[in-house]
This record gives sequence, structure tokens and C-alpha cells, in this order.
Amino acid sequence: MHDKLGRGELMPLQPKFLPPDGGLRLPSGPGRDLIFKVTGEDTGGLFDYFIVQVAPHGGPPLHVHHIQEETIHVLKGRFKVHCGDQTFVLEEGGFAYLPAKVPHAFLNLTGEPAEIIVVYVPGGGHKFYEELGPVSRAANPDHKAIAEVFTRHGMTLLGGPLTAD
Repeated sequence: MHDKLGRGELMPLQPKFLPPDGGLRLPSGPGRDLIFKVTGEDTGGLFDYFIVQVAPHGGPPLHVHHIQEETIHVLKGRFKVHCGDQTFVLEEGGFAYLPAKVPHAFLNLTGEPAEIIVVYVPGGGHKFYEELGPVSRAANPDHKAIAEVFTRHGMTLLGGPLTAD
């Protein structure tokens, strides 16, 4: 039997309940920590839902997901978000949909730590961050090694992080 979401044989998925600080905590780039509330392993591969704690003036480099769709919902802070040839500033409560195959990046414009909620479809992004964290937080990060992590997880690193101007 197949379900409407294309999971093939139905796997019994289990509800998940977490306290406010609960979830799988993973380090990402410098000054960026992630708290996965659910991963693709929890959702039968359908999606990931996680909170990203972004350092002041921090954000990921320009990159593209070849498979995953991404959403960003700003909980705290103010972000510059670039996707394709468009750039927007998102205030608290702001939202962005970043389609697969479109280059994108974001930047915390404030001098304070900020938070966003990210959803990836399909799920499984936690595996990327498990591998990326140690490589990107090394004393002297190897940019070639970082790019290889992106490639292994269906993404391409295209450039550096955004600037505020």
C-alpha cells in the first residue's frame, strides 16, 4: 500500500513531544548551532524542522540545494535573505521560501544572536550538519573539505557569505 506522499510501504511514524530546549543539537558553521525538533528519520524522510541559532552578523555562504526545498521563518533578529536574483530583508515574523535549484544565503543583520526556524523537504539534513560542523569549526577550516561535504549531501557551495551592504 502506498500513501499520497510517496513513502511507499507505510512505516508507522511515532508522535514526538519535546520540552522547549529539547531536540538534536548540532553545531554548524562558526557561531551557528542547530536544534532539530524532528529529522527525516522521525518523519519517514518527509521533512526536517529545526531552529538555527545565528551569531551576530553570521550566516551561511552562498549555496544551492539540488534536491531540498527550504523555508526560513524569523523568530528573533533581522535577516538579509538572497535567493536567485532577489534580496529581501526579513524582520521578526518574516518568512521566505527558497526553492531547490536556486542559489541562496542569509545574513543576521544585527549585533545580537538571532534565531530562525528552518524546514527542509525532503528530510535528512541533520546528516549534512553532523558532517559539516566539525569541518567548518576546525581551527583552520579547509574550504575544499567544506565544499566536498556540500557535494556529498546534494548541495553546491557557490561563494562566500552575504555582506550587510
